[in-house]
Amino acid sequence: MKAMILAAGKGTRIRPITNIMPKPMIPIMQKPVMEFLVELLRQHGFDRIMVNVSHLSEEIENYFRDGQKFGVQMAYSFEGTIIDGKLQGSALGSAGGLKKIQDFSPFFDDTFVVLCGDALIDLDLTYAVNWHRQKKSLATIITKTVPRDQVSSYGVVVTDSDGRIKQFQEKPRIEDALSNTINTGIYIFEPEILDYVPSGLEFDLGSDLFPKLVAADLPFHAISMDFQWVDIGKVPDYWQAIQDVLLDKIKNVNIPGHEVKPGIYAGLNVSVNWDKVDIRGPVYIGGMTQIEDGATIIGPTMIGPNCHVCSGAVVERSVIFEYSRLSDVRLVDKLVFGRYCVDKTGATIDLQAAALDWLITDARQQQQSHSPLEFSKSPAA
Repeated sequence: MKAMILAAGKGTRIRPITNIMPKPMIPIMQKPVMEFLVELLRQHGFDRIMVNVSHLSEEIENYFRDGQKFGVQMAYSFEGTIIDGKLQGSALGSAGGLKKIQDFSPFFDDTFVVLCGDALIDLDLTYAVNWHRQKKSLATIITKTVPRDQVSSYGVVVTDSDGRIKQFQEKPRIEDALSNTINTGIYIFEPEILDYVPSGLEFDLGSDLFPKLVAADLPFHAISMDFQWVDIGKVPDYWQAIQDVLLDKIKNVNIPGHEVKPGIYAGLNVSVNWDKVDIRGPVYIGGMTQIEDGATIIGPTMIGPNCHVCSGAVVERSVIFEYSRLSDVRLVDKLVFGRYCVDKTGATIDLQAAALDWLITDARQQQQSHSPLEFSKSPAA
């Protein structure tokens, strides 16, 4: 069976991480979120997977390659061009990306599934496909109900009692939303759906194609299912997802490493005197990370591999990416990524621009001594 993963977006809402990493490659406990999707597809018999890529496309292609090591076949459709010898992404939109593949060679020749590459899901795809076929639907959206104050971030779906979509609103204002049932970015399509998508143009599923299907009164359905759906579209979503993994609230995501103490997990060759640090789980510490005597780490916290947490540093409910050196600093509810420190609300500080890169910097370079500084209040870091 065939599937498509949408992976061409720039991920502007989760910057600065996506400045150097495409959103589908953002790690959930050291494993790219898209890898979880590939595993789910394989489990339900979808072993031929097409991926559209654009922004930082080589990061995705170099990791997954042809899919052999994941037990599937994978191929890629690049959206963009080369300017001055450099790849320049230019995404065609979610529907336009599908059409480009079909115009190249008719890949989609039977019922197929489309997934957005930026969410953790635990969904019975086999059941959903069978439901779609029983309805003889041209297109089916998998939906969920969310609190009403969140509807402006999603496409809102209105159906009749038979599940047929009567109206579709793309990211409406809260006061204009006709329901709080939203589009999860998981779709089941028949190949004929692509007859309604123009060739060579930027065209979106939610804002362009779906209203067109409703207007034409085509067999367009939605099925609301009870499943785990963790959207990491924004920095606060990602921060919360890591917190929930460490708190064992997310299924099918294991904390890597080995449990050295109750609730404390470590990768290979971590350098730490366990009796001379204050570490309270749940905490994950990546391989080849050094924790100096006198450091404090309070969970839920993830410390990536090859980090260096200096004596006197306090890290609480935070996410620290690899090769981060934390001097005598206090981090509470923060995400540290390269030269950036981000509050759980999304407020960002560029440490280099603020002349604070001596405080949180790359663990691979030499450091000089400075006075301690506290980063416990938003939006300083």
